[in-house]
Amino acid sequence: HDHDHDHDDHHHDHHDVNLRAAYMHVLADALTSVLAIAALLAGKYAGLNWLDPLMGIVGAVIITRWGWGLVLQTAPVLLDASIDAGVKQRVEQLIESDGSSSISDLHIWKVSSQHYAAMVTVISHQGKSSLDYRQQLSAFPQLAHVTVETIECDDSRCAFNGSGDDSIN
Repeated sequence: HDHDHDHDDHHHDHHDVNLRAAYMHVLADALTSVLAIAALLAGKYAGLNWLDPLMGIVGAVIITRWGWGLVLQTAPVLLDASIDAGVKQRVEQLIESDGSSSISDLHIWKVSSQHYAAMVTVISHQGKSSLDYRQQLSAFPQLAHVTVETIECDDSRCAFNGSGDDSIN
């Protein structure tokens, strides 16, 4: 897709979690290998046999610290908590602003450093199409990938109870 903004202004904010994780994995492997070789050589030539298990523990601490950092960095993405709550609320308000549409389900998650995907299920009481809602959501440039499911409902069987839990009776 096309997007208009200057990449140079935000270069320091861009980072690819997968690339960084792969890089850290290779570094951790190399470091633990060097520590193991050094410990084995020290054990063989200097009689320091206790260094091998100690280096195993040091390697485990390094990998655990790196892994924990990775979990903290990626958990918000996996739990749909990666977009500002205010943006999510503005999306809901925009869709429901016509008074006849209600969101049944909304998920927004990060797909790159500054782009998000959205999946929205809307109950429409005026026969609006998914394309109409997608066009409304184009007001949010950070939503790069949008999927809208529309459930048309034009009779009293559709209930909107105002609690965010819309249902068709």
